Amino acid sequence: MSPVEISIIMVVVLLALIFLRMPIALAMAVVGAGGYVVLSGWMPLSAYLKTAIVDKYISYDLAVIPLFILMGQIATKTGISRAIFTASNAWLGHWRGGLAMASVAGCAAFGSICGSSIATATTMGRVALPEMRRHGYSGALGAGTLAAGGTLGILIPPSVVLIIYALLTEQNIVKLFLAATIPGLLAVLGFILAIGVYVRLFPEEGPAHAGLPMRERIRSLGGIWHVALVFIAVLGGIYGGVFTPAEGASVGVVLIALTGFLMRSLSIKGLFECVIETAGTTAMIFAIIFGADLFNVALALTRVPTMAAEWVGTAGIAPMTVLMVVILFYIVMGCIMDSLSMILLTVPVFFPAFMAMDFGMDPTHQALWFGIITLIVVELGMITPPVGLNLFMISAMAPDIPTRKIFRGAVPFLLVECLRIAIIVAFPVLTFWLVDIVTG
Repeated sequence: MSPVEISIIMVVVLLALIFLRMPIALAMAVVGAGGYVVLSGWMPLSAYLKTAIVDKYISYDLAVIPLFILMGQIATKTGISRAIFTASNAWLGHWRGGLAMASVAGCAAFGSICGSSIATATTMGRVALPEMRRHGYSGALGAGTLAAGGTLGILIPPSVVLIIYALLTEQNIVKLFLAATIPGLLAVLGFILAIGVYVRLFPEEGPAHAGLPMRERIRSLGGIWHVALVFIAVLGGIYGGVFTPAEGASVGVVLIALTGFLMRSLSIKGLFECVIETAGTTAMIFAIIFGADLFNVALALTRVPTMAAEWVGTAGIAPMTVLMVVILFYIVMGCIMDSLSMILLTVPVFFPAFMAMDFGMDPTHQALWFGIITLIVVELGMITPPVGLNLFMISAMAPDIPTRKIFRGAVPFLLVECLRIAIIVAFPVLTFWLVDIVTG
């Protein structure tokens, strides 16, 4: 068999194993190892495995991942999600659809200290969904809002997936965080506007309720001062060059743990539980990283990614045509794979081909632009029926809401995401304008 045929078989077998519900990390490792053996033999594979694990995990940059995960775990344990939702509800809840808007704002705030889509959706869902249903909101609007709001955890800094993209493409993590800021804010604004339009068309699905006096609204901000402190200290310090992303994550962990102890919402036992949960999550992520690395190394042996990059660069295909195909691929695959696995599996293949094209910008800007587009499209896949992962996560939390209603509730947010993709594609400067201002 030719290397191209071997690469096609590897991809087909990988997708088949994923559909058969084999863990993604194991599926990628098995297929990668098999492909490596076919292409080079057992001995080269054995020699590679002797050093690959150590070489992969010895990287200092990877330290930022468990630290940001631990920060999110402590935030969840200390009940910050409820305080965030309470404050958001105090300012937005009296509007028609205001509880749903407050949920979006809460997801954005929680995502800024969590960095995970599923964690954001489930944590805020436990707090916000019962409140929305108690105030007469439809299951469709409530579930659709939380599924979409959860995706904000991927893009709003700090984001674990963004960090992985930076490591895969050798980009600056700080610049990627800055590049994600404006698109992330566009998502928050777009989701809120979508809710506003939706409840205007269907008023009974998101009724207004009595607002709070201004004194109570201001008082509600006192419950989230520590969120603002952590956000400013961590991202402000990173953007200002005071410390590296790993050091910033360490500062965030210490600050959020101290506030938890001071507020008596975190105990030593609770902290220990957070560490254990972080270890489990980190092990899962690192297993996926290793599996994807083995698969991509085997794929690289076929030279298919290199040949694809060379072909795209010389075939004369319009760059925008290639970009549209990549976007469509991500939307489809994002429905059946989690964001981290998608990034690890596809970026090493697509990135060289994308960078071989001429979009009229310098390589750094082009790499940042591609990263943000990739994450937005992966977000879209996570709320795209019939198999968007976030939709099923919310469905598992609220089994009494029919799946078709959850799908219907996601439609307005799908439209907003499609519009946001179009805006980012049409105006790439939105992804690197802030980078150029801050970093010069």
